[in-house]
Amino acid sequence: MTDRRGPELSRRTLIGTGLGLGAVALTGTGVAHADSGGSARRRAQSFLAAAMDAYPDHGTTRLAQSYTDQAGLFSTAFTYDNALAILALLAARTADGRRRAVSLGDALLYAQAHDPVHEDGRLRQGYNVGPYTFYDGSLQPDGFVRADGSVNVGTQFGFTGTAVGDMAWAGIALAALAGRTGKRRFLDGAVRIGEWIERNGRTDEPLGGYKFGVDGSNQKLPFTSTEHNTDLVCLFGRLARLTGDRVWLERRARAREFVERMWEGDGGFFYTGTNDGVNINTSPVPEDTQTWTHLALDSRAHASSLDWAARELAVLDHAGRRNSTVPAGQSYEGVTFSSASLLADEDTPIADSQPKPDRNGVWFEGTAHLALALRERCGRGDVARARRLVDSVERAQDLLGGGQTVGGRVLPERAGVVSASSPLDTGFGFGYYPYRHVGATAWYVMAAVRFNPLRA
Repeated sequence: MTDRRGPELSRRTLIGTGLGLGAVALTGTGVAHADSGGSARRRAQSFLAAAMDAYPDHGTTRLAQSYTDQAGLFSTAFTYDNALAILALLAARTADGRRRAVSLGDALLYAQAHDPVHEDGRLRQGYNVGPYTFYDGSLQPDGFVRADGSVNVGTQFGFTGTAVGDMAWAGIALAALAGRTGKRRFLDGAVRIGEWIERNGRTDEPLGGYKFGVDGSNQKLPFTSTEHNTDLVCLFGRLARLTGDRVWLERRARAREFVERMWEGDGGFFYTGTNDGVNINTSPVPEDTQTWTHLALDSRAHASSLDWAARELAVLDHAGRRNSTVPAGQSYEGVTFSSASLLADEDTPIADSQPKPDRNGVWFEGTAHLALALRERCGRGDVARARRLVDSVERAQDLLGGGQTVGGRVLPERAGVVSASSPLDTGFGFGYYPYRHVGATAWYVMAAVRFNPLRA
């Protein structure tokens, strides 16, 4: 049974109790795209390092600032982005990358153990990792670890809730560290995450699966996300393998069953989830439920989801478009966030004080994981298409987001991928903009080296 009620909350939606603010778009200029993929990957890794090292006077226990300062989110470090950074740094297979991945993993473990309110192993949506003055003039003076030893939860923007998807990605990253390093502390942290999800997310509603999580007031959210349950297929599978405990296989099967219930066989794609556990939400249809499902399930029966994403969400952004911020003479191909992004109201800003959206803005994070999924599928034309998408992301790293900073510090030249080529409306109540971004950069690195983070 389906309905067409309002869109389900995305993992990226603000699930705290405060106000979510964004910033105005900025497009940089740069030099021509003319270097090897190896050089581009090294520059991407240097951005991840710079995002980690932005506040050297505020302790060695730290997370990476998610976006450049120009995004207006100050020193916010999202849990999801930092989990991706761990996986990308491990994928790079360098000594420095491994050291940094371990450091980020230990910071997530610290956050589990030093939450200012809860002692149940949860992680919040976002944290502050450096000082700043907020828009209302109030000071936020601390780094990631406050003077009393508690972690600095991102209360100013309301990043105080706990989403199952964010938790799952953190668990995946910690499990990857456990496998790579053999250190028991990382597996213990991943298990705590899995148990928190089981206690707080499991539902006996007709569509089953695991619910969205809790808001900043610890109230359970009613939504169930295809994306979240896809993440759990990987996390629970990894925990089953690493612990030898078969209970995780039952939980993995439960998450997978929900995902497969979201399959639209006639169209060859996955719906976003359900708002009430009974009715499938049929619109908008996001990109990541098409690509992550393939990376996690590796199912031939559902492989057409990649064709749907590549066809139905394809965009080409260039300066001739109405609201594009791409400099003259440049163009970028890829995919947008969802079916709603293609129908965005180009006369209305995404939010107050925000720019108007470009229907053809390229979402580089999604473009990167589509490229990776195509490489994993390796069907006719997949490798060539993936190479074009990776080229587009690498060109964006070269040419977009110039002059941006992290913690007031100048970034390494041409380092870091912007989240979008032009402002885009996701259709889920928020937008993406041309700011260099840890999440987009991490997905680029994984796509470039063909590292599938969702393979259990």
